[in-house]
Amino acid sequence: MADTRDLAALRRDWDALGEADPLWAVYVDPVKRGGRWQVDEFLATGRAEIALAMTELAALGLDGRRKAALDFGCGVGRLTAALSEHYEQVTGIDVSPAMLDHARRINAANDRCRFVGNDGPDLSAFPDDSFDLAYSSIVLQHLTTELSDGYLRELIRVVRPGGAVVVVVPERHLRTPRGLVYAYAPRPLIALLQRKVFGYPAPMRMQTVPARRIGMLAGQLGAELVSSLPRPWPGHWLMLAHYIKVEESP
Repeated sequence: MADTRDLAALRRDWDALGEADPLWAVYVDPVKRGGRWQVDEFLATGRAEIALAMTELAALGLDGRRKAALDFGCGVGRLTAALSEHYEQVTGIDVSPAMLDHARRINAANDRCRFVGNDGPDLSAFPDDSFDLAYSSIVLQHLTTELSDGYLRELIRVVRPGGAVVVVVPERHLRTPRGLVYAYAPRPLIALLQRKVFGYPAPMRMQTVPARRIGMLAGQLGAELVSSLPRPWPGHWLMLAHYIKVEESP
């Protein structure tokens, strides 16, 4: 029941963000707030992120088959489009219908992308071993710990043996004034500050997802956290990209 309520609140908040300022809500660069992102410039940030990820996957020996990829929490398809330059078919999933509407419109000419709504606390629409890569960037930190843990397990489940999961999440809050507020203030107060002081159309939960937790959850499913690499981010968190290998069957 708690998961259902949390997902309903998440959908409501991200629909509000998607209707008000979708590109900024997906990639929160303060200077781009208020509709200042140009679509081509915005999509270029996705291509740069995925190009780096592909280079790192290759360096880690995780660059295998490139048939199907999953973009979890795809928003408006910033990374879905970029992944389609490397994979034959990319599925973007998101909880917000408003964000998915933008994604379909922005990527209307790209027949390698498809976008699917996800209403539940799992990925039951996809069978085991559906994808060669599951990618999720700056998404899991917006969820409760229970939802975040559950989705990470599901991302590992839907990737075939020998494939990889890449998760970009905040490791810790930086010791900036706003970073300390996010670290120590109660969640309802943060939501109030975001809406009343910073003028957010809806609150954004920002919790850390430490590498040790990701490694533990991966290990429970027989996967391996191979590496955790830093990512630049225009915010108040240390961001890491975690590379998880889904082990081959013996």
